[in-house]
Amino acid sequence: MQWQDRINALDNLDGIDKLVEIMAMLRDPENGCPWDLKQTFKSIVPYTIEEAYEVADAIEKLDFNEVKKELGDLLFQVVFYGQLGTEQQMFGISQIADSMSDKLISRHPHVFANTSFASDDEINANWEKTKSEERTATDPKNVSALDDIPIALPALSRAYKIQKRASSVGFDWPDVNGAIDKVFEEIDEVQHEIKQGKVDKDKLADELGDLYFALTNVTRHLGFKPEDVVRLANNKFDRRFRDVERQVTAANKNMTNMTLEELDALWEMAKANTAK
Repeated sequence: MQWQDRINALDNLDGIDKLVEIMAMLRDPENGCPWDLKQTFKSIVPYTIEEAYEVADAIEKLDFNEVKKELGDLLFQVVFYGQLGTEQQMFGISQIADSMSDKLISRHPHVFANTSFASDDEINANWEKTKSEERTATDPKNVSALDDIPIALPALSRAYKIQKRASSVGFDWPDVNGAIDKVFEEIDEVQHEIKQGKVDKDKLADELGDLYFALTNVTRHLGFKPEDVVRLANNKFDRRFRDVERQVTAANKNMTNMTLEELDALWEMAKANTAK
């Protein structure tokens, strides 16, 4: 098919089929886009991560028109990987979809098979059990409960997943009290390092990491995800800080010239103004 014919034929396609064909045309060796032709699996990973965050940001703002657009950008990333896989004769977009379909059917026996669960906890336990069976099926003698947790995850999300996976095999505090005690223990160790005559930054960084890990464990035990609660805290600080800035501007002052006491008073007002 001539190039112009391929362009004209796009009018007869829609949805995922049209997007897949556009992607193939962008990667056409003779007529494609030079930038798209240079890309590899590895080179587009940062764009994939960025698009996922932009979807989350649009949802956070409840801007659903933007959600649609950002989901399209994220879908394009998946189609891009599918095109690269097709070119290297490994897999295509259909195989990606088939793999997901098989996984969903396998992990939902209460929907697609004659299995029933009494609670969400039982459903989640079966999900983790099925994932574990999938991991051990490849190499039963050399498998860890922590396998397939992506190293590239945001640190707090990875900590959460590591703890959740360890808990699934019984390596966990029986309740949140043990996790809270561990936080206070880690705070003491951070303070110990700070009070040394000469602070060892490597040791201090190590203890700070342990503290974040312990706080993540408390968060998990209480039924929250660390990324969610920290995002809420970030948004709250953002609102209050902007309110402080508005108050400073209204008073014809400059924050850098104000005392900490003055700024703290404005902060308290901002807390009252912005509630949560």
